[in-house]
Amino acid sequence: MIQRTVIGIVGVGNVGRAAAYALFNQRLASEIILVDLDHARAEGEAMDLMHGQILVGSTRVRAGSYEDLADAQVIVITAGVSQESPDESRLHLLERNATIFDQIVAELDTHAPESLLVVATNPVDVLTYVTQLRSERPSQMVIGTGTLLDTARFRALLGAHYNVDPRSVHAYILGEHGDSEVPIWSNANIGGQMIRTHEVLGRRFHADAMQQLFEGARDAAYEIIERKGHTDSAIGVVIARIIRSVLGDEKSVLPVSTRTEGRYGLADVCLSIPCVVGNRGVEAQIMPELSVTERKGLEQSAAVLRSSLHDLGL
Repeated sequence: MIQRTVIGIVGVGNVGRAAAYALFNQRLASEIILVDLDHARAEGEAMDLMHGQILVGSTRVRAGSYEDLADAQVIVITAGVSQESPDESRLHLLERNATIFDQIVAELDTHAPESLLVVATNPVDVLTYVTQLRSERPSQMVIGTGTLLDTARFRALLGAHYNVDPRSVHAYILGEHGDSEVPIWSNANIGGQMIRTHEVLGRRFHADAMQQLFEGARDAAYEIIERKGHTDSAIGVVIARIIRSVLGDEKSVLPVSTRTEGRYGLADVCLSIPCVVGNRGVEAQIMPELSVTERKGLEQSAAVLRSSLHDLGL
């Protein structure tokens, strides 16, 4: 029997639309269901994608409700609110998004309790923790997009620096998806040659230049938002990459946000570490050897995230 693959997307703003577009073009689903408070908007996005069906394949895209997600293998959560005004505090914004997530998770637990959830709304690590805490499904079935996008940016910049395909660069950014994230230089390599300790393709590791490169990856979102007002395209591709690993049971190692379960001495927080991602969600965690500085960086990242959770009373 041929399995029908259904993917749901809750929240059809910029990121939800980009995720639907990436999933549609990569033919990862038999059906994509868009759920949004503005049902007409979801209908419009579905109609727009369906007009390209003859060029892509038989994937069906439609607007729906939570009840329609009962058969979804994977549901992406991109819903959230933006600042009401420039004066709105970060905490108030976080509280509003956490309240929205409480409502979404309750609906998904009622109508799609077996689905794997991919959280993309920012602050993604905090909201991944909230989702894991509120949902009745096993925590490994809730995955935050985490630093997969940061890592992709990092590898792209390193690839350009060394003039190689970024897919041949093996390097991670771990921790918070945010300002406290940590570049892992201690095991970054190209072709097995460690970037920090070897001359690779005629280029030596210069700490100041590499710090600037990392900051380019870390701060890329600010640069993009300054120019176009939001980020969406790359995170849409990131969401599709996670879902491809889940649906194909690829067991790919991806830096996604999940509970650390005491790894590196960290607990009661979600942040990104390399994880094996398959059809049961986060199936294992890989703990690379870190330098003292990198471990301290992860501890600081966890402290930043715990502070946000504390502000929410969690």
